[in-house]
Amino acid sequence: MKTLVIVIHPTIEKSVINKRWIDELNKYPEKYTVHQLYQEYPDEKLDILKEQQLIESYDKIVFQFPFYWFSSPPLLKKWFDEVLLYGWAYGSKSGYKVGGKKISLAITAGIDEEGYSPSGKYKYTMKELTTPFELTFDYIKADYKEPFVFYGIEQDASKETIEKSVPLYLELIDGL
Repeated sequence: MKTLVIVIHPTIEKSVINKRWIDELNKYPEKYTVHQLYQEYPDEKLDILKEQQLIESYDKIVFQFPFYWFSSPPLLKKWFDEVLLYGWAYGSKSGYKVGGKKISLAITAGIDEEGYSPSGKYKYTMKELTTPFELTFDYIKADYKEPFVFYGIEQDASKETIEKSVPLYLELIDGL
């Protein structure tokens, strides 16, 4: 079963790690479908029915994005608001169309993991900071899996570091 990877990166052409992950995923079209929201919707006007049909077509979904202001880029929030509608994603007569689907996040974070700890720069763990995503997916009865977070890309964006991330990322996806 193929995995849908929804990429939310407003400046993917400037990315080093997210772009590399996409390049790797695109080598295996039989395993992964890459759906880039900012490329698909440069005007940010989502085709709700198309997005819902896409979600219904996959049992495994990964949302891939850089960590922006302790959350995701804004188009993902808009996507949640407009695609995960009452009557489709939740509600007594919805059929919970996302229910049971395995869902995870793949996040790139600028600083190291220690920065996301009670004693670190940002005081909170990534698990705590991603709780709203977990709650969203629980609410729509999806099978939420722990996120994959690749830390420290601002501190070390070397080719070696980026290449080390690739098999770890694929392992997350294939393990869903």
